[in-house]
Amino acid sequence: MPKTTSPSRYTITAALPYTNGPIHIGHLAGVYVPADIYSRYLRLKGQDVAFICGSDEHGVAIPMKAKKEGVSPKEIIDKYHGIIKKSFAEFGISFDNYSRTSAKVHHQTASDFFKKLYEQDDFIEEETEQLFDEEAQQFLADRFVVGTCPRCGHEEAYGDQCENCGSSLNATDLINPKSTITGGVPVLKKTKHWFLPLDRYEDFLKEWILEGHKSDWKPNVYGQCKSWIDDGLKPRAVTRDLDWGIPVPVEGGEGKVLYVWFDAPIGYISSTKEWAEREGKDWKSYWMDKDTKLVHFIGKDNIVFHCIIFPSMLKAHGDFVLPENVPANEFLNLEGNKLSTSKNWAVWLHEYLEEFPDMQDVLRYALTANAPETKDNDFTWKDFQARNNNELVAIFGNFVNRVAVLTHKYYNGVVPTPNTFTDLDKQTLQALKGFPEILSNSLERYRFREGSQELMNLARLGNKYLADEEPWKLIKTDEERVKTIMYVALQIATGLAILSEPFLPFTSDKLKKILRVVQNDKNEVISNESEKSIGWSNMSSEETLLPAGHTINQSELLFRKIEDAEIQQQLDKLEATKKVNAQMDKAVTPEKDTITFDDFTKLDMRVGTIVEAEKMPKANKLLVLKVDTGLDTRTIVSGIAESFKPEDIVGKKVTVLVNLAPRKLRGVESQGMILMTENQEGKLVFVNPDEDGVGNGEGIS
Repeated sequence: MPKTTSPSRYTITAALPYTNGPIHIGHLAGVYVPADIYSRYLRLKGQDVAFICGSDEHGVAIPMKAKKEGVSPKEIIDKYHGIIKKSFAEFGISFDNYSRTSAKVHHQTASDFFKKLYEQDDFIEEETEQLFDEEAQQFLADRFVVGTCPRCGHEEAYGDQCENCGSSLNATDLINPKSTITGGVPVLKKTKHWFLPLDRYEDFLKEWILEGHKSDWKPNVYGQCKSWIDDGLKPRAVTRDLDWGIPVPVEGGEGKVLYVWFDAPIGYISSTKEWAEREGKDWKSYWMDKDTKLVHFIGKDNIVFHCIIFPSMLKAHGDFVLPENVPANEFLNLEGNKLSTSKNWAVWLHEYLEEFPDMQDVLRYALTANAPETKDNDFTWKDFQARNNNELVAIFGNFVNRVAVLTHKYYNGVVPTPNTFTDLDKQTLQALKGFPEILSNSLERYRFREGSQELMNLARLGNKYLADEEPWKLIKTDEERVKTIMYVALQIATGLAILSEPFLPFTSDKLKKILRVVQNDKNEVISNESEKSIGWSNMSSEETLLPAGHTINQSELLFRKIEDAEIQQQLDKLEATKKVNAQMDKAVTPEKDTITFDDFTKLDMRVGTIVEAEKMPKANKLLVLKVDTGLDTRTIVSGIAESFKPEDIVGKKVTVLVNLAPRKLRGVESQGMILMTENQEGKLVFVNPDEDGVGNGEGIS
């Protein structure tokens, strides 16, 4: 059942990214930004938090990538682990520890976990038939097999999952399976493996999920779990025939490794161990203490692993707490198309950081404001620009800049002493006090998109207050009243500095510097002229956030406007990617039957000149050409009308197959064939002979 008491500590995990490529915006929106917002929020509330992640380096995608690039798997994991870790740090994802599953501590932790379940007879051994590539002489793990999904008919499903319908599969389920190593059709071959009998845990899962979390888990998570449980759970293999991964640590496991879905979630535990040893903490408190709240942040494609399989593993082990919530998000698309690493259809984090320096918070905000929390959403560069220019710049940044500039203009940067508060002043200050609870209400329910808009409403409150009071006009007639107005506005600015930290950490730091306030080790704000500390938890009870007499720094712009040219540059980059993909997606015509040299010599190809051209009546694709072949002038019907206008090709030299048997097309006898091909853009072009010194009728050899 959900916990009703406040936990002693939180263990927050974010899905381990595969080190077969960099991080893109889909990963950020689905997992890492919401996990970071939640972790930062809890720290601001004074909670004990372990925010844990690391690179998943044992997935089948790793050796696949290595084969493709002609390098070793270790070179792949070292390359991408470095890129990913650096990108996360520069983007401000505040992991307490970012580890990797190739680490010694993880190998030991995963091996010990397996051995404990093995010794408790929690596994079953089975000899099964699995797909085997005879040419490569190896069993094919999930991602080494592609075929047609038996559930939705998608023709590019993997051996473990169909990314089109989300179904979890076994490689042997696929229709018309093919090896991704050689392209050959695999055969079935017997092999022995260990399985986790998930059916043993059906009663536990029904009580824990279907009864215990019906009201507090997201509908998409609960629904997918219910569907799996209702369908009946089956044993799931925990080992694989591979040479890349953690060796199976028991007798009979030679040549086998732990299946990545078994080893990867244990990476959360090993990463916590690594962090605890470095920080002098007890890792067991964060995984075995019943007062610890465990929350997994994942994408929807990982729901089954984190809600069905990993909890069954934890239950079997017996020593660990179970996840309290798994707030999985849906998928983020890009400009109307599904994100794809293989097709380079993505906005890569490391490239974004180079192309938009010091604008981490803009992407965080755009992804949060458009988060795929309940359905798949679409990221567009135009929306990104609008979120920045119309909200961050025009609302948040505009308010802070006004306040700082006017404070220096009227009072040399010193917070003025207020006079009598009007009803509007009191209402505004009271509204400010209510925002911590408003935001907490959104974040505690994992509604980060809602929370981001509530934060913007606080900036809107400040803008409206200044617009209504117009201190820049009132300063000419009532200087004392303006002191109170600016005092109230400065309290709102300080509230923004505190409450924006989970959503906009870099902006929060800039604003604190402008206001000359510092954050202590309890994540509370202290002004230089006051010993009073203000944090998320006591902000609602304090009358003053920034005291009179306190001096602030000069204003600096929190956000800059993004110009149309910058957005067009990104759109052009995607358009170039689309063209490359279109070219690569063109089906290569299979090689025809082998011919002899004598067969080839029968072809009579000559240079000719088009002397007349006109459209075939009632035919959109056909042109009727008159071609001087040097032998004669003959009629040739060619299907090029959609690519060329008749008047543009008269006089064009072409290559003609002149001894092709005549054929009637729409009543016109065609006496040959014009040779054509396609360029890199997919456009038809003539197979054109050198026009200098080549006469009609000369042969092509």
